[in-house]
Amino acid sequence: MTSTLHLRMPVGQRSQHMVICGDDGLARRLAVELDAVCGEAVTVVLPSRRDEHGAEIAALHRDPLSPVELLVAARPDEQTLRAAGVERATALALTYGDDQTNMTAALVARGLNPSIRLVIRMYHRERGRHLERLLDRAAEVRAPAGDATADTSAIADTSADASTTVLSDTDTAVPELVSAAALGHGHTLQIDGKVFRGVVRRAGAPAQSTDLATLAVLSGAHQDDPAGEDSAETPGEDGTQLLPDTHTAYHRQFTHGRLMLEEVTHHHAPEAPTVSRGYGERLRGHLRHLPWRVFLSREVTAVFGALAAIVLLLAVATALVEDGPLWRAVYLPLLDIFTMGDPAIGEEESAARRVLQLVAGFVGLAVLPLVVAATMNASEAFRTASANHPPAEDLGDHIVLIGLGKVGTRVLAQLRTTAHQVVAVERDPHARGVALARELGIPLLLEDASAAGVLEQARIRQSKSLLVLTRDDSENLDIVMAAREINPGIRVVMRLYDDDFAATVSATMRASYPAVLTRSRSVSALAAPAFAAAMMGRHVLGVMPVERGSLLFTVVEVAGHPELEGRSVHQAFRENEWRVLAVGASGARLTARASDTLAGFPTTLQGLDWRPPHGRILRAGDRVVLATTRRGLDVLMTGVQPHPPSRRT
Repeated sequence: MTSTLHLRMPVGQRSQHMVICGDDGLARRLAVELDAVCGEAVTVVLPSRRDEHGAEIAALHRDPLSPVELLVAARPDEQTLRAAGVERATALALTYGDDQTNMTAALVARGLNPSIRLVIRMYHRERGRHLERLLDRAAEVRAPAGDATADTSAIADTSADASTTVLSDTDTAVPELVSAAALGHGHTLQIDGKVFRGVVRRAGAPAQSTDLATLAVLSGAHQDDPAGEDSAETPGEDGTQLLPDTHTAYHRQFTHGRLMLEEVTHHHAPEAPTVSRGYGERLRGHLRHLPWRVFLSREVTAVFGALAAIVLLLAVATALVEDGPLWRAVYLPLLDIFTMGDPAIGEEESAARRVLQLVAGFVGLAVLPLVVAATMNASEAFRTASANHPPAEDLGDHIVLIGLGKVGTRVLAQLRTTAHQVVAVERDPHARGVALARELGIPLLLEDASAAGVLEQARIRQSKSLLVLTRDDSENLDIVMAAREINPGIRVVMRLYDDDFAATVSATMRASYPAVLTRSRSVSALAAPAFAAAMMGRHVLGVMPVERGSLLFTVVEVAGHPELEGRSVHQAFRENEWRVLAVGASGARLTARASDTLAGFPTTLQGLDWRPPHGRILRAGDRVVLATTRRGLDVLMTGVQPHPPSRRT
């Protein structure tokens, strides 16, 4: 779809391009994704050319081979959207950090171009669902009439997919974080209630039972992560071949790495804790595990020890100057210290007794505040420690999750739908994820993870992965470095807000610990592929970078596609262009609403056969999931590019 024509035309006269409006790193990341990975012509609207993101977009624009244009505008009002060519664009992404700004711009854009695909970043989920329905309804009402000012070819090409997709960058980043922590390398895709990822098999490595298809034969034998930040930049002798035929894939597997599509897991609901013990036994067990030792802390024992010594001294002095039983010699100093009455004012009281009472009163004034403070501190420590649910002493091979904020809470919820055991650490007892952790019954430490001994309490030495998701970049790095000292082989995934800092940290950690995974990414970097997929249309389920190329995962109705209809799965394959991954009956219109997506990928496809027989005939009533190159997708969507016969698998 990208051509040199896009590079020559002024911004406002471009057609069939994509427009991105934003004010932070997500806009820049999305521009890079659409340009470098998807090959789209992009116009980016940013508030300033001089800030960090504007300068980087300007650098892309200066590349003569890049179709990226930069338009500087303070707000995405109607004038700005017209100047960006929204009337002739195929898609518009609104990624501002303010929901109101995105909503207003979306309503204006739908009025300017009823056929445009809208991808909107929203923090408020319910508001986003309402906005989707409103804008989709507006598109259905206005699309038949068209727009006299719009490019008719663009409308003809996109009217069937004038969709509105509302996404949260937090929600779209969560699956990648979970995948990196639980599985290691590989981009994830969730369809039909199943989770898939692209995983590299090294040269000579045998196939696994979970492998579904060969997506690519890589340019070298030792790439670990061709789809991520660890990818090699120098192609090998034979280059990377996307969607190879069976003959090529078989013979090059001994000398080259392969990118395989692997079925990871089925989601399942977390198991409810079983209740087998009686109430009395559970109560005794709870009392037995309460942190009573906090009342024996150094502070408490010092204060109450000093108080006991003072009482003892006054009791001895009282016994020497007053006649009476021993209990009275102890009782009277206690009354005096706590100012509980019985003043020595009677004529029968001796002068010594009065002096001792005054001394005891002054001692009480000095000691009682210390007693109260020590008691309150011990009570607070007891309350906090009681809220902790430390992991069992035999727990191992688990994931340690640090930070239960907005991202951490959603990561925790998704981790608990898998078979992985989790230990959570959060210093704020009022964080939103604390209640969820307690409800799920997972081990929880309400401690500062950077404090000495906390990682040991989380059994970091026995864990397999560490997820660090606090809001402080420096603290995240401190925690990771401490964890690496304790367990050099642990897999580490951390969220960092600064992209450059994240890249530097990843490179340094990989150099220091080359044998284990360290992944540091920003939420905008993780969310960008999902936003890019949504901008390309609801038929696009995901985008997977592969070294210097990319693969698109799409859903296509077989009816009306002569390249598919009436052919077997074997015959429908086109080398380097597309491969059928799954087949199912055609159902309701595919949706991509926020409530039905994970990382922006629709999850409403039901009943797909992910291992279809090669002889299975594709009929008009079928729907297929394909892995395609960009060229292959253009052929399927337009049907106008001729292809010579290709070798079948």
